[in-house]
Amino acid sequence: MFSEAALLGPTSESVHNRGRSSLWQKWVHRPQGLLFRKILFYIHLWVGIGVGLYVAAISVSGSAIVCSREIGQFAPRRMTLAVPASRQRMRPTEIEQSIVRAYPGYQILSLRESEQADRPDLAVLEKGNGRIARLFDPYSGADLGDPRPAVVRLLGWLADFHINLLAGLSGRTFNGIGAFLVVIMGSTGAVLWWPGIKNWRRSIRIQRRARFARLNWDLHSAVGFWCLLFVLIWGVSGFCLSFPGTLNFLLSYRLRLWITRLHFGRFNGATEALWIILGLAPAILATTGALMWWNRVVGKKLRQTAGIQP
Repeated sequence: MFSEAALLGPTSESVHNRGRSSLWQKWVHRPQGLLFRKILFYIHLWVGIGVGLYVAAISVSGSAIVCSREIGQFAPRRMTLAVPASRQRMRPTEIEQSIVRAYPGYQILSLRESEQADRPDLAVLEKGNGRIARLFDPYSGADLGDPRPAVVRLLGWLADFHINLLAGLSGRTFNGIGAFLVVIMGSTGAVLWWPGIKNWRRSIRIQRRARFARLNWDLHSAVGFWCLLFVLIWGVSGFCLSFPGTLNFLLSYRLRLWITRLHFGRFNGATEALWIILGLAPAILATTGALMWWNRVVGKKLRQTAGIQP
């Protein structure tokens, strides 16, 4: 005898459960054909194309400025002068006249004479909202340049680029938007990384003897897997640090300080060294992603145009 359930056929609840089971089975074994994965792929692709160069630049500059304090400690300091024989130092008023001639429109905030005969004098100048420091020869009044070593000036430039994109508050706001997009790329990339239960181990390793396209894919997949947590940390903390005025009433001083330390790895020497190395991961992901897009889309169209079979 047939049961009533068998005669009536499958219920809507059983069909729904079967659909959920089928969707889960597809995700576990063959996720590439799922519609939501394809949607996430295009989000990941177009966001990456839009901000890939920005991400690479922020990544490299961030790694550089993590070690800025250590580099600054070993950078060469102020230059020494060849003291002219039988020549007296210029009076402060004479040096000030030289400064005014060299920097018209600037106000002299301070002029510090060196106590050593072979060291230059240091002047701090201001014009509008801009302030500069310059070294001057106390014997001739000549402008000797910025008192900071070249490597320190470069690191200062990189810090301003990384934090403000060299554009003040507007640049920092844009940085906040960029950090939010980095979080989106990391989140969508985490979903897209899953290749299925049979292949996931291959996606965390790099086959060094593979052809270039495969090697590039392995590098993108493996770096994305192992560095995902760090990328999300940098994205979220970067977003918080880009809007200090807005978030000050939400975040305590201690929490904001902790977020800053987390963003730059300012805990100890080991974390700073780790941050310097892993800080290049977003640049690697942006570069390998761009190469994949070029090979699969642009390169394919160029080959088709040239009549070359793949």
